[in-house]
Amino acid sequence: MAESSDSVSVDMETISLGGKEHLVKTGTGSVSVVVIGDPDKPALVTYPDVALNHVSCFQGLFFCPEAFSLLLHNFCIYHISPPGHELGAAIINPDDPVLSVDDLADQIAEVLNYFGLGAVMCMGVTAGAYILTLFAIKYRQRVLGMILISPLCKAPSWTEWLYNKLMSNLLHFYGMCSLVKELFLVRYFSKEVRGNLQVPASDTAQACKRLLDERQSPNVLRFLDTINRRPDITEGLKKLQCRSLIFVGENSPFHSEALHMTSKLDRRYSALVEVQACGSMVTEEQPLAMLIPMECFLMGYGFCRPSQLNVSPRSPLSPTSISPELFSPESMGLKLKPIKTRISVEV
Repeated sequence: MAESSDSVSVDMETISLGGKEHLVKTGTGSVSVVVIGDPDKPALVTYPDVALNHVSCFQGLFFCPEAFSLLLHNFCIYHISPPGHELGAAIINPDDPVLSVDDLADQIAEVLNYFGLGAVMCMGVTAGAYILTLFAIKYRQRVLGMILISPLCKAPSWTEWLYNKLMSNLLHFYGMCSLVKELFLVRYFSKEVRGNLQVPASDTAQACKRLLDERQSPNVLRFLDTINRRPDITEGLKKLQCRSLIFVGENSPFHSEALHMTSKLDRRYSALVEVQACGSMVTEEQPLAMLIPMECFLMGYGFCRPSQLNVSPRSPLSPTSISPELFSPESMGLKLKPIKTRISVEV
């Protein structure tokens, strides 16, 4: 391979979502980006939570036919993985410095530059939502809007810090052992999905466990340590110039964090959807609950369902060219107070 090459492209055939993987060289290391769809369409950038990648964090949403058709009709998807979290990743050289959250946000800017992208739509889960929010604060002109799932914006509480330190120590000494996987499942899912001694874990939780086995423990440890050292970016939320749609499961450990973040965003340009009987990873646990709010949100940019338009969009619509009324939560079909999305629980 020539040293001057900026990236390596690999055809991917996985059970996940297909696409093509690009290993993009940045100033702080290579970043795996899986591209799905027509590159002439507007870009949707995703970023997963700790120990996850686009397969384990977003396949539930993208396996939902309605959501997949809505997103793929309107966007080219760019799934960015945290360093060392991509499929088949090698262990990161222990001599390499642990990246900061600012480094990870700057990597996103370099990825956009590599693909020649301007302003993009962003979708992130928990730690990934934090990184994308920080990116939006630092590079305001490059973000059209954000869809955030159980996002973080404050520095870790003592409870979260200690919880993460426990996982870090276990990862260091024992790797991705059964206890570590259970702790991650608590972070991701509601107890109904995780199961207990009487009720077996759901297929979603069991699939996530299997995918966690594929992660390289030292790489997960690095990202976890980075997130555990994150600063509070609440003040930066006031600088955001894009619309935001926030989802959070009412049983998420980060429920209060999402409420805090929503309270600091401009209510004219943001909306919160609380999903009942759900943990943090709404994309996997209850992806259907995201469909209608997400569709209403995207309508504010002129995007639509495939059946409503025969011609695919070729360039993102500037929010400044849209009627101001479309910025309001009411126009997105969302109330100013949180929506409770109810589901029927089978006994």
